[in-house]
Amino acid sequence: MPDRPLKVLIAKPGLDGHDRGAKVLARGLRDEGFEVVYTGLRQTPEMVASAALQEDVDVVGLSILSGAHLTLVPRITRLLAEQGMGDVLVTVGGIIPDDDVATLKDAGVAAVFGPGTTIASVADYLRSNARPRG
Repeated sequence: MPDRPLKVLIAKPGLDGHDRGAKVLARGLRDEGFEVVYTGLRQTPEMVASAALQEDVDVVGLSILSGAHLTLVPRITRLLAEQGMGDVLVTVGGIIPDDDVATLKDAGVAAVFGPGTTIASVADYLRSNARPRG
C-alpha cells in the first residue's frame, strides 16, 4: 500500500435514484482501509469530474442502474482526461449488459462490476490496479 490510503470517489451519475449499493460499497471500502468520498445521487458528469479533481482521487467508481451508462460514462472519462486526470482508475458498477462492457472499456473504464460482486473482490482489484496520484 502507498504511504496514504487510496482515495476513491463513489458517484451516482444521472437520474438513477437507487443508492443502496453505492452506500454499501462506500462503507465496505472504508472498512477495507480506503479513503472514500461519496457524491450522493443525481450527479451530472461535470459534477463527478469536478469532485474527482477537487478531492484529488486515485479511483472514480461510478454506480449506474438507470441504463444511461453509454452516455454518462464516456462523458465522465473525457472530462477527467481534459482535467489532466486521465490516469485515474475508473470503474463502473451496476446493471451493465455484457454487450456494453467493451464499449465502456474503450471509453477508458478499467473494470465493470456487476450485481453480486463482493466488497473484498472490488477492494482487491483496486489495490492491484489503482496507483496513487500524489
